[in-house]
Amino acid sequence: MTVRNTAKIKRADDMKPARKPTLDGDIRAENVRLRAELATAQQRIAELEQRTADALNRIDWALDSLHNCTQGE
Repeated sequence: MTVRNTAKIKRADDMKPARKPTLDGDIRAENVRLRAELATAQQRIAELEQRTADALNRIDWALDSLHNCTQGE
């Protein structure tokens, strides 16, 4: 009868699949780029919201002025 060897054989380091070292760096670089783009977009949104608020304030002022003009007559 044949005896089976049940001991596990360790893989040699050169047989392990090579990891792509640039993949992690690429992901980090993309993450940094996207965070910067997000910050820029958030700043732009804040500026647009401020412009909208300013425009609404001017419209309110103009309506109040017109309302005051009509009441004075």
